[in-house]
Amino acid sequence: MTTIPPSVPHNRPSARRIALLASVAAVGGVLLLGGPGGFDRMNLAGLSQPAHAGEAAQRPAGFADLVAKVKPAVISVRVKIDRAAETTGSGGGNVMPFQPGGPLDKFFKQFGYSDVPNGLRQPHQVITGEGSGFFISADGYAVTNNHVVDHADSVQVTTDDGKTHTAKVIGTDPKTDLALIKVDGGQFPFVKFSDQEPRVGDWVVAVGNPFGLGGTVTAGIVSARARDIGAGPYDDYIQIDAPINKGNSGGPAFDTDGNVIGVNTAIYSPSGGSVGIGFDIPAATAKMVVAQLKDKGQVTRGWMGVQVQPVTPEIADSLGLKEARGALVAEPQANSPAAKAGIVAGDVITAVNGTAIKDSRELARHVGAIAPGSEVKLDVLHDGQQKTVSLTLGEMPKDRQASAADQEQGQPAQGTPHIGLQLAPAGEVGGSGDHGVAVLGVEPGSPAAERGFKTGDVILDVAGKAVSRPSEVRDALVAAHQQGKHQVLMRVKTADATRFVAVPLG
Repeated sequence: MTTIPPSVPHNRPSARRIALLASVAAVGGVLLLGGPGGFDRMNLAGLSQPAHAGEAAQRPAGFADLVAKVKPAVISVRVKIDRAAETTGSGGGNVMPFQPGGPLDKFFKQFGYSDVPNGLRQPHQVITGEGSGFFISADGYAVTNNHVVDHADSVQVTTDDGKTHTAKVIGTDPKTDLALIKVDGGQFPFVKFSDQEPRVGDWVVAVGNPFGLGGTVTAGIVSARARDIGAGPYDDYIQIDAPINKGNSGGPAFDTDGNVIGVNTAIYSPSGGSVGIGFDIPAATAKMVVAQLKDKGQVTRGWMGVQVQPVTPEIADSLGLKEARGALVAEPQANSPAAKAGIVAGDVITAVNGTAIKDSRELARHVGAIAPGSEVKLDVLHDGQQKTVSLTLGEMPKDRQASAADQEQGQPAQGTPHIGLQLAPAGEVGGSGDHGVAVLGVEPGSPAAERGFKTGDVILDVAGKAVSRPSEVRDALVAAHQQGKHQVLMRVKTADATRFVAVPLG
């Protein structure tokens, strides 16, 4: 589960209540579908009547015709993950404490044991999970969420007619939580992405596989747009109130013309079930990512090479800005496109190719959506004067995480162990206190996520040393890695307690 501190801007939900929707459970191939004890119905008859008869004629009386049109293209996605293979392999995966080569394995050998006692070893586990997806072409290409198929050893899909097919993963993009899979050997019904952005208040119909109950249809409206829930550096979610639950992950949300406006990905929930607040990846984002995954098997993004942070009201006042808008450059990286173009620390980037930039996160989204090698024009406030700077974007290095949410994170230094956290000084994040480094986001499936880190946590110490900035966390990780350590000990303050956490150095 991914969580958001109440103080994070953009009307984010409160802490510990954003849940990814993939239903993952079960040891030994048994799927656990623990859900609510009953099912709620949505009564459309109780909605108020339109003021004019003409409006009533335009409003659909129901969604049956729409559902009959699009439902055959929606699939259930079932995955199997060999937990032993994932945790003990030599391909760079996480090393569990009791597995060969893990920390406790070495501990017992120091005291004369040839192996970890059998009673302490973790049993071999095969985990199964279920999600949703939808075909986007007749030849079997389908979209789902990255967190549905991440680390999967096998993927099977079940179509609306009950047939089961083996699928292969073509490519994934963890930064947007999207994945493209392919089913061979047939002609399949498919749906298309919408070319128009939905309006708040538009009808929306979601189809998917909640709690393993394939082919489930729910309806509602678009509740909000441009939601930032702290799930990744390119958050731009559509919020809907059509009920979606665990297992709906990767399923489509349709407009009344039968076009996909978004991919169901996360919910806001105190209980783990739907409370009418769900989040969809917009169709425009999905189209761009899926096209690259189909063409190259991966996503490439434009890269300027700057560390940026939001412009707070205090910073805006000190710079003489009328509004707290734009992205403040904390530091351009050496030999980066930004540095070569003359961008310096203290510059404020206010627009990209004429499009105004609201904050550092929006800058990351705009630049990341532009192809490497493209020339862009930046409106920059430099020493109190507006100027236009042209630069040619590079390609974001594969081992670096774009981070607009991180107020000092920028790009990790070469050789920094990847633990999957987005960080900012606690004093700059409301409600986090004055000491330590606040967690703004946790990458699903990362070492930090596996150790229980949540958005809103505050890291106080790393390897016995107090930290106050993300760079100090990185330095401590690098030092531990260079010393040959496999884990580093952190002291972490949560909402109700302080605890020590041993984090694997991936």
